[in-house]
Amino acid sequence: MEARLGAPPKTPDNSSLPPSKGQKPNLPNRPKKSRPGRPGIARALAERPDRIIEATLATCLHCTHALVPADQPDIHACDHIDLPPFSPVVTRINRHRGVCPCWHKHVAALVPEGFEPGSPFGPGLCALIIHLHVTQAIGFQRLARLMAEVFGVTISEGAIANILARAEVPLLAAATPIAACVRASPVVGSDETSARVGGKTGWQWVLLSSAAIRHVIADTRAASVVTAFMDDARPEVWVADRYAGQVGHGAVLSRSCPPSRQYLHFVLWHCNVRSASAPPYG
Repeated sequence: MEARLGAPPKTPDNSSLPPSKGQKPNLPNRPKKSRPGRPGIARALAERPDRIIEATLATCLHCTHALVPADQPDIHACDHIDLPPFSPVVTRINRHRGVCPCWHKHVAALVPEGFEPGSPFGPGLCALIIHLHVTQAIGFQRLARLMAEVFGVTISEGAIANILARAEVPLLAAATPIAACVRASPVVGSDETSARVGGKTGWQWVLLSSAAIRHVIADTRAASVVTAFMDDARPEVWVADRYAGQVGHGAVLSRSCPPSRQYLHFVLWHCNVRSASAPPYG
Protein backbone atom coordinates (compact mmCIF):
# COMPACT_ATOMS: atom_id res chain seq x y z
CA MET A 1 0.00 0.00 0.00
CA GLU A 2 2.85 2.42 0.86
CA ALA A 3 4.52 1.60 -2.48
CA ARG A 4 1.32 2.36 -4.37
CA LEU A 5 0.88 5.63 -2.53
CA GLY A 6 4.45 6.65 -3.30
CA ALA A 7 4.15 5.89 -7.02
CA PRO A 8 4.29 8.87 -9.39
CA PRO A 9 0.96 10.09 -10.80
CA LYS A 10 -0.22 8.67 -14.10
CA THR A 11 0.46 10.83 -17.11
CA PRO A 12 0.27 10.24 -20.87
CA ASP A 13 4.03 9.66 -20.77
CA ASN A 14 4.03 6.78 -18.25
CA SER A 15 0.58 5.24 -18.77
CA SER A 16 -2.17 4.69 -21.30
CA LEU A 17 -3.85 8.01 -20.56
CA PRO A 18 -4.66 9.94 -23.75
CA PRO A 19 -2.73 13.16 -24.36
CA SER A 20 -5.90 15.19 -23.71
CA LYS A 21 -5.91 14.02 -20.09
CA GLY A 22 -2.42 15.26 -19.39
CA GLN A 23 -1.64 18.62 -17.86
CA LYS A 24 0.63 20.68 -20.05
CA PRO A 25 3.31 22.75 -18.35
CA ASN A 26 3.28 26.50 -18.68
CA LEU A 27 5.52 27.90 -21.35
CA PRO A 28 8.51 29.86 -20.11
CA ASN A 29 8.41 33.61 -20.40
CA ARG A 30 10.19 34.60 -23.56
CA PRO A 31 10.90 38.10 -24.77
CA LYS A 32 8.81 39.04 -27.77
CA LYS A 33 10.71 39.28 -31.00
CA SER A 34 10.52 42.60 -32.73
CA ARG A 35 8.81 42.42 -36.06
CA PRO A 36 9.86 44.42 -39.07
CA GLY A 37 7.63 47.37 -39.79
CA ARG A 38 5.20 47.28 -42.67
CA PRO A 39 3.56 50.10 -44.56
CA GLY A 40 0.13 50.89 -43.19
CA ILE A 41 -2.91 49.72 -45.12
CA ALA A 42 -6.17 51.60 -44.82
CA ARG A 43 -9.47 51.70 -46.66
CA ALA A 44 -9.33 53.85 -49.79
CA LEU A 45 -11.16 57.15 -49.55
CA ALA A 46 -14.38 57.50 -51.51
CA GLU A 47 -13.95 59.28 -54.85
CA ARG A 48 -17.17 61.26 -54.52
CA PRO A 49 -18.22 61.73 -50.88
CA ASP A 50 -21.78 62.91 -50.31
CA ARG A 51 -20.74 65.46 -47.70
CA ILE A 52 -17.44 67.03 -46.65
CA ILE A 53 -16.87 68.51 -43.19
CA GLU A 54 -13.92 70.87 -42.74
CA ALA A 55 -12.83 70.40 -39.14
CA THR A 56 -10.67 73.34 -38.02
CA LEU A 57 -9.48 74.68 -34.70
CA ALA A 58 -10.50 78.12 -33.46
CA THR A 59 -7.88 78.08 -30.70
CA CYS A 60 -4.87 75.98 -29.81
CA LEU A 61 -5.73 73.04 -27.56
CA HIS A 62 -2.68 73.68 -25.38
CA CYS A 63 -2.31 77.47 -25.03
CA THR A 64 -5.72 78.70 -26.34
CA HIS A 65 -3.97 80.91 -28.89
CA ALA A 66 -6.35 81.99 -31.66
CA LEU A 67 -5.89 80.09 -34.93
CA VAL A 68 -7.00 80.83 -38.47
CA PRO A 69 -7.34 78.39 -41.40
CA ALA A 70 -3.96 79.54 -42.76
CA ASP A 71 -2.31 78.16 -39.59
CA GLN A 72 -3.67 74.67 -40.40
CA PRO A 73 -2.53 73.84 -43.94
CA ASP A 74 -2.11 70.08 -43.42
CA ILE A 75 -5.14 67.80 -43.77
CA HIS A 76 -5.70 64.28 -42.51
CA ALA A 77 -8.76 62.93 -44.31
CA CYS A 78 -10.90 60.00 -43.19
CA ASP A 79 -14.29 58.75 -44.30
CA HIS A 80 -17.26 58.03 -42.04
CA ILE A 81 -19.62 55.59 -43.75
CA ASP A 82 -23.15 54.99 -42.54
CA LEU A 83 -26.57 54.12 -43.86
CA PRO A 84 -29.43 56.62 -43.79
CA PRO A 85 -32.59 55.74 -41.86
CA PHE A 86 -34.73 53.41 -43.94
CA SER A 87 -38.31 54.47 -44.45
CA PRO A 88 -40.68 53.51 -47.27
CA VAL A 89 -41.80 56.16 -49.74
CA VAL A 90 -45.61 55.98 -49.83
CA THR A 91 -47.30 57.75 -52.74
CA ARG A 92 -51.05 58.14 -52.54
CA ILE A 93 -52.95 58.68 -55.78
CA ASN A 94 -56.24 60.54 -55.46
CA ARG A 95 -58.18 59.88 -58.64
CA HIS A 96 -60.68 62.67 -59.04
CA ARG A 97 -63.99 61.77 -60.66
CA GLY A 98 -67.31 63.36 -61.30
CA VAL A 99 -70.08 63.90 -63.82
CA CYS A 100 -69.27 65.63 -67.11
CA PRO A 101 -71.69 68.57 -67.55
CA CYS A 102 -71.63 68.01 -71.33
CA TRP A 103 -71.71 64.21 -71.61
CA HIS A 104 -73.73 63.79 -68.38
CA LYS A 105 -71.86 60.62 -67.45
CA HIS A 106 -69.35 59.68 -64.76
CA VAL A 107 -65.68 60.26 -65.65
CA ALA A 108 -62.54 59.52 -63.63
CA ALA A 109 -58.93 60.65 -63.94
CA LEU A 110 -56.43 58.16 -65.28
CA VAL A 111 -53.78 56.68 -63.02
CA PRO A 112 -50.31 58.21 -63.64
CA GLU A 113 -47.82 56.03 -65.48
CA GLY A 114 -45.89 53.80 -63.13
CA PHE A 115 -48.70 53.74 -60.55
CA GLU A 116 -51.02 51.26 -62.22
CA PRO A 117 -53.68 49.69 -59.96
CA GLY A 118 -53.05 46.23 -58.60
CA SER A 119 -50.22 45.52 -56.19
CA PRO A 120 -49.35 48.45 -53.92
CA PHE A 121 -45.65 47.52 -53.99
CA GLY A 122 -43.39 49.28 -56.49
CA PRO A 123 -40.66 47.75 -58.68
CA GLY A 124 -37.82 48.76 -56.36
CA LEU A 125 -39.37 46.99 -53.39
CA CYS A 126 -40.26 43.95 -55.49
CA ALA A 127 -36.70 43.71 -56.83
CA LEU A 128 -35.32 43.78 -53.28
CA ILE A 129 -37.69 41.04 -52.13
CA ILE A 130 -36.83 38.84 -55.11
CA HIS A 131 -33.11 39.32 -54.48
CA LEU A 132 -33.34 38.55 -50.76
CA HIS A 133 -35.47 35.45 -51.28
CA VAL A 134 -33.85 33.95 -54.40
CA THR A 135 -30.22 35.03 -54.07
CA GLN A 136 -29.84 35.27 -50.29
CA ALA A 137 -32.19 32.33 -49.54
CA ILE A 138 -34.27 34.18 -46.92
CA GLY A 139 -37.55 32.41 -46.20
CA PHE A 140 -40.99 34.02 -46.28
CA GLN A 141 -41.40 34.39 -42.52
CA ARG A 142 -37.95 35.87 -41.93
CA LEU A 143 -38.26 38.06 -45.02
CA ALA A 144 -41.54 39.56 -43.82
CA ARG A 145 -39.98 40.26 -40.44
CA LEU A 146 -36.84 41.74 -42.02
CA MET A 147 -38.86 44.11 -44.20
CA ALA A 148 -40.77 45.35 -41.15
CA GLU A 149 -37.79 45.74 -38.80
CA VAL A 150 -35.19 47.09 -41.24
CA PHE A 151 -37.20 48.93 -43.88
CA GLY A 152 -40.41 49.71 -42.02
CA VAL A 153 -42.56 47.95 -44.63
CA THR A 154 -45.42 45.79 -43.43
CA ILE A 155 -45.89 42.93 -45.86
CA SER A 156 -47.47 39.51 -45.49
CA GLU A 157 -46.04 36.20 -46.61
CA GLY A 158 -48.85 35.91 -49.15
CA ALA A 159 -47.87 39.25 -50.69
CA ILE A 160 -44.28 38.03 -50.98
CA ALA A 161 -45.50 34.89 -52.73
CA ASN A 162 -47.52 37.02 -55.18
CA ILE A 163 -44.47 39.20 -55.93
CA LEU A 164 -42.39 36.12 -56.72
CA ALA A 165 -45.18 34.68 -58.90
CA ARG A 166 -45.46 37.91 -60.91
CA ALA A 167 -41.69 37.93 -61.45
CA GLU A 168 -41.83 34.63 -63.37
CA VAL A 169 -42.85 36.17 -66.71
CA PRO A 170 -40.13 38.87 -66.95
CA LEU A 171 -37.49 36.49 -65.62
CA LEU A 172 -38.34 33.89 -68.25
CA ALA A 173 -38.15 36.59 -70.90
CA ALA A 174 -34.70 37.60 -69.64
CA ALA A 175 -33.56 33.97 -69.63
CA THR A 176 -34.30 33.52 -73.34
CA PRO A 177 -31.32 35.55 -74.67
CA ILE A 178 -29.08 33.93 -72.04
CA ALA A 179 -29.99 30.48 -73.36
CA ALA A 180 -29.40 31.63 -76.94
CA CYS A 181 -25.94 32.90 -75.98
CA VAL A 182 -25.02 29.51 -74.50
CA ARG A 183 -26.25 27.65 -77.59
CA ALA A 184 -24.24 29.89 -79.92
CA SER A 185 -20.97 29.33 -78.04
CA PRO A 186 -18.33 27.07 -79.66
CA VAL A 187 -17.46 25.66 -76.21
CA VAL A 188 -20.14 24.69 -73.69
CA GLY A 189 -19.61 23.29 -70.21
CA SER A 190 -22.28 21.28 -68.42
CA ASP A 191 -22.91 19.67 -65.07
CA GLU A 192 -25.90 18.51 -63.07
CA THR A 193 -26.78 18.01 -59.41
CA SER A 194 -29.83 17.09 -57.38
CA ALA A 195 -32.18 19.85 -56.23
CA ARG A 196 -35.28 19.90 -54.02
CA VAL A 197 -38.21 21.65 -55.69
CA GLY A 198 -41.68 21.70 -54.14
CA GLY A 199 -40.84 18.88 -51.73
CA LYS A 200 -39.62 16.62 -54.54
CA THR A 201 -36.13 15.72 -55.70
CA GLY A 202 -35.29 17.06 -59.14
CA TRP A 203 -32.16 17.92 -61.06
CA GLN A 204 -30.47 21.24 -61.60
CA TRP A 205 -28.56 21.40 -64.86
CA VAL A 206 -25.94 24.12 -65.37
CA LEU A 207 -24.92 24.94 -68.95
CA LEU A 208 -22.37 27.68 -69.43
CA SER A 209 -20.19 29.46 -71.90
CA SER A 210 -17.67 32.26 -71.42
CA ALA A 211 -20.47 34.84 -71.79
CA ALA A 212 -23.54 33.30 -70.13
CA ILE A 213 -24.69 30.69 -67.63
CA ARG A 214 -28.10 29.01 -67.82
CA HIS A 215 -29.67 26.96 -65.04
CA VAL A 216 -32.34 24.40 -65.94
CA ILE A 217 -34.48 22.59 -63.34
CA ALA A 218 -35.79 19.24 -64.58
CA ASP A 219 -37.34 16.16 -63.01
CA THR A 220 -34.90 13.84 -64.77
CA ARG A 221 -31.16 13.39 -65.18
CA ALA A 222 -31.50 11.99 -68.68
CA ALA A 223 -29.64 13.37 -71.68
CA SER A 224 -32.99 14.52 -73.09
CA VAL A 225 -32.74 17.63 -70.88
CA VAL A 226 -29.59 18.78 -72.67
CA THR A 227 -30.96 17.76 -76.07
CA ALA A 228 -34.10 19.83 -75.56
CA PHE A 229 -32.13 22.82 -74.30
CA MET A 230 -29.55 22.85 -77.10
CA ASP A 231 -32.32 22.71 -79.74
CA ASP A 232 -30.15 21.09 -82.47
CA ALA A 233 -27.19 23.38 -81.67
CA ARG A 234 -23.90 21.46 -81.60
CA PRO A 235 -20.84 23.21 -80.13
CA GLU A 236 -17.33 22.41 -81.19
CA VAL A 237 -16.32 21.28 -77.69
CA TRP A 238 -18.52 19.89 -74.90
CA VAL A 239 -16.89 19.97 -71.45
CA ALA A 240 -18.45 17.64 -68.89
CA ASP A 241 -17.75 14.78 -66.52
CA ARG A 242 -17.95 11.07 -67.35
CA TYR A 243 -21.71 10.74 -66.88
CA ALA A 244 -23.31 9.02 -69.90
CA GLY A 245 -25.98 11.71 -70.23
CA GLN A 246 -23.26 14.22 -71.11
CA VAL A 247 -22.07 12.27 -74.17
CA GLY A 248 -22.89 13.19 -77.76
CA HIS A 249 -23.81 16.85 -77.39
CA GLY A 250 -20.69 18.33 -79.04
CA ALA A 251 -18.30 17.56 -81.87
CA VAL A 252 -15.58 16.86 -79.29
CA LEU A 253 -16.13 15.72 -75.70
CA SER A 254 -13.59 17.02 -73.24
CA ARG A 255 -13.88 14.93 -70.11
CA SER A 256 -13.22 16.68 -66.82
CA CYS A 257 -11.96 14.43 -64.07
CA PRO A 258 -12.57 15.68 -60.52
CA PRO A 259 -15.42 18.21 -60.12
CA SER A 260 -12.99 20.68 -58.55
CA ARG A 261 -11.05 20.80 -61.84
CA GLN A 262 -14.05 20.83 -64.15
CA TYR A 263 -14.50 24.58 -64.47
CA LEU A 264 -10.75 25.16 -64.79
CA HIS A 265 -10.61 22.57 -67.57
CA PHE A 266 -13.49 24.35 -69.31
CA VAL A 267 -11.79 27.75 -69.07
CA LEU A 268 -8.54 26.39 -70.48
CA TRP A 269 -10.44 24.99 -73.45
CA HIS A 270 -12.26 28.23 -74.03
CA CYS A 271 -9.18 30.42 -73.78
CA ASN A 272 -7.96 28.75 -76.96
CA VAL A 273 -11.16 29.73 -78.79
CA ARG A 274 -11.96 33.27 -77.60
CA SER A 275 -11.25 35.52 -74.66
CA ALA A 276 -13.47 34.92 -71.65
CA SER A 277 -15.53 37.54 -69.85
CA ALA A 278 -17.61 37.49 -66.70
CA PRO A 279 -20.74 35.42 -67.46
CA PRO A 280 -24.23 36.47 -66.38
CA TYR A 281 -26.47 34.00 -64.62
CA GLY A 282 -29.80 32.82 -65.94
